[in-house]
Amino acid sequence: MNEKKIVAIVQARMGSSRLPGKVLRDISGKPMLAWVVERARKANTLSEVMVATTTDKDDDLIAQVCDTMKVACFRGDIYDVLDRYYQAAREIQADVIIRLTADCPLIDPRLVDLVVEKFIEEKVDFAANRLPPPFERTYPIGLDVEVVSFSALERTWREATEKHEREHVLPYLYDVPDRFHIYIVNNEINYGSYRWTVDTEPDLQFVRAVFALLPDRERFSWTDVLKIIKDHPDLTAINAGISHKTYMDVDSRAEKDSLKDG
Repeated sequence: MNEKKIVAIVQARMGSSRLPGKVLRDISGKPMLAWVVERARKANTLSEVMVATTTDKDDDLIAQVCDTMKVACFRGDIYDVLDRYYQAAREIQADVIIRLTADCPLIDPRLVDLVVEKFIEEKVDFAANRLPPPFERTYPIGLDVEVVSFSALERTWREATEKHEREHVLPYLYDVPDRFHIYIVNNEINYGSYRWTVDTEPDLQFVRAVFALLPDRERFSWTDVLKIIKDHPDLTAINAGISHKTYMDVDSRAEKDSLKDG
């Protein structure tokens, strides 16, 4: 048993720019956030799961759902998500942090374990099974797992100054080669073109359709989802053409709010 405290921190907020309130939208009788938390809890390598939301009053609903699920909830900065993650990790005294997002209800606990195990085996600062565009990825969008040591997260929190580095949490770890020791977990077959995340209404329709076809919604793997997609290729048309954000994209509302507050 690893002695380090390994915590999955799930970022969640109601104020999505593309699909407001998406993290609490219903999927097969549960809020999307509940699926993410429950599936993360199935990972064997984790000590705990925590939700990191914001101090915005709209996110009171997320705090209430966390209370119902009996999952720790940290509330921090709306747009500086890096600060939110760092403060959450510090509060829960995590040695290793797994970054998950609340818009990925198909996340696979076995993939979480795989990336954590590689992080430990390779003795790196950061391990992931994807990097955002323009980098290559081999796992479907929506299975994203990022693992970082607390010391690397703390250094990132202290040194990162660019807006995209603060909003997307971990780009500072990989946007300059050799700044940190990183390891990318790749799948043997490239399925990186598949889109299984929820960022728009068509994405939500796609995920709901997948859940409706799952033989066991409480215990399924990403390969079970892949089989459904291959058996029902028409499903991919539901959210085809939706563009995925790059790690350089930032939320323009942050600047507007700062001008309004100033």
